[in-house]
Amino acid sequence: MLRVLLADDQAWLRSALRFLLEQESGVEVIGEAGDARALLAKAQNTRPNLVLLDWELPGMRAVGGGPNLLVALHKSCPNISVIVLSGRPEASSSALDAGVDFFVSKADPPESLLAALRAVKQSNDEPAVH
Repeated sequence: MLRVLLADDQAWLRSALRFLLEQESGVEVIGEAGDARALLAKAQNTRPNLVLLDWELPGMRAVGGGPNLLVALHKSCPNISVIVLSGRPEASSSALDAGVDFFVSKADPPESLLAALRAVKQSNDEPAVH
């Protein structure tokens, strides 16, 4: 089961994402956050496998920006995957350079997000090699 935490300041978008993801088998939305501090607290408490992160999430500066937020997420959840969502396609390179797994523009069709989600889910379903 892929445990997903939604992080976006727009409640209507979180609701739409939740609805979309709840149609996917093997996916459970375990929480929502509207700012960076709430995201870090919820991630620490719920231990998601995946965060859908608005790259312009309020409070990012307070935690040192996107790259520092990613470091903090990985510190509390070492195997977490991050898919960044942004209304600014030009933010793709900075997000990917910071180490996110996928970048999806909010202008892209839902299939783009679902493809990234399925890729993360597949990588989580693969057995670890020892």
